[in-house]
Amino acid sequence: MMRSRLPGLIAWRLASALGTMLLVSIVIFGMSLLMGGDAAEAILGQSATPEALAGLRAAMHLDRPAYWRYLSWLGGLLSGHPGTSLVTGLPVATMIGPRLASSLLLAGLTALVSVPIALTFGILAAVKRGSIFDRTVSVVSIAIVSVPEFLIATLAVMLFAVTLHWLPALSSMRDVESLGGMARVFAMPVISLACVVIAQMIRMTRAAVIDALDSSYAEAAVLKGVSPARIVLRHALPNAMGAIANAVALSLSVLLGGVIVVEIIFNYPGVARLMVDAVATRDMPLVQTIAMIFCGSYLILVTSADIVAILSNPRLRYR
Repeated sequence: MMRSRLPGLIAWRLASALGTMLLVSIVIFGMSLLMGGDAAEAILGQSATPEALAGLRAAMHLDRPAYWRYLSWLGGLLSGHPGTSLVTGLPVATMIGPRLASSLLLAGLTALVSVPIALTFGILAAVKRGSIFDRTVSVVSIAIVSVPEFLIATLAVMLFAVTLHWLPALSSMRDVESLGGMARVFAMPVISLACVVIAQMIRMTRAAVIDALDSSYAEAAVLKGVSPARIVLRHALPNAMGAIANAVALSLSVLLGGVIVVEIIFNYPGVARLMVDAVATRDMPLVQTIAMIFCGSYLILVTSADIVAILSNPRLRYR
């Protein structure tokens, strides 16, 4: 009698993700300690006296042991209060909230554009393997993946903003008053992020579908006279769902790095730009919390893809 392994597998995957987040928090805090300077120096400047620096460090609890500061920060992070900004004195959650919403909106629009296009071209390229369409899609995808986001963003500004004057060079949320205004504000940031995401997702989706089409059950369906469309829809895609979910998750994780570059170039008011400003002022509670958000987002994507792979694979669900 077969027993379902589904609850145990999912519980183990979630526990692994939580353990990974704990290790990531230790690494992030340790890296922040290795950064030169501190918030007291950034606030008072180089002309500050040692007494003034010592007094400000004591007021900010920077003179406490590292383990005490880590446990205090981790406890606040788990309770939803990750501390107070060392520079502005405002709660970190209050500063991150609006910026995080803006970044999630940008990432959501990019995913909404990227996923349907990439899956469509990736599946068609796999079905038409070896054709001119497949070769063209593969060459263009490799070429785009080789180009960094900052170069795509710079070229987009030069073309659409400087040369054609179609779109604004900077993205301001104050201009989002209508659907047309929203399209103008998000057009170039979304294009800059979507190009690399689509190209990478196409390549991984194509490989996953080709692997499913080359399997024994797909070959058996061909011998039985099953139509090509039915083979793709009923045999290849369901069995490739786990690999496609991983392709989507890994491709969307590119957004975590690309959004930093895009927000800086287009002056977009997102959480990545806030992190860059916090690094410049050595505002460690803000830097650590945003870094945890980025790492947590990546783990959520990867864990979700693993769970989809478990659900789509009967050999993993049952003993």
